[in-house]
Amino acid sequence: MLDNHPHFRDDTAMTSLLQVALGGALGASARYMTGLGMARLMGKAFPWGTLTVNIVGSFAMGVLVVVLAHLGGNRFAPFLMIGVLGGFTTFSAFSLDAVTLYERGQLGIAALYVGASVIVSIAALFAGLLLARSMTT
Repeated sequence: MLDNHPHFRDDTAMTSLLQVALGGALGASARYMTGLGMARLMGKAFPWGTLTVNIVGSFAMGVLVVVLAHLGGNRFAPFLMIGVLGGFTTFSAFSLDAVTLYERGQLGIAALYVGASVIVSIAALFAGLLLARSMTT
């Protein structure tokens, strides 16, 4: 079916899709295992697992941006950056976007992006909770 879709006629697009899917499975598994490990190590009173994957994922994204650019390894970007790190943490992509805006000299837009992302995402979560709770009561 997908081979008739214009976007997927290109073997490169299908290869990238498979890389993202495989990397996502690995990253999500690593996130789950990190969460379990941190809960056992540090306890469950604080979200140590989430904090850990956000920090490690953001650091890894920074390293990969430089290394892949230096080595011309863009063919590995879908697997590593979108797949593995996307499954591990979406915070790494958010961090890369914020730093990219900052490095382009778009400080105001970077600050707006960070503020809006955090505030609106938390507000959206609250809205989702309220909606779901109102539907179940």
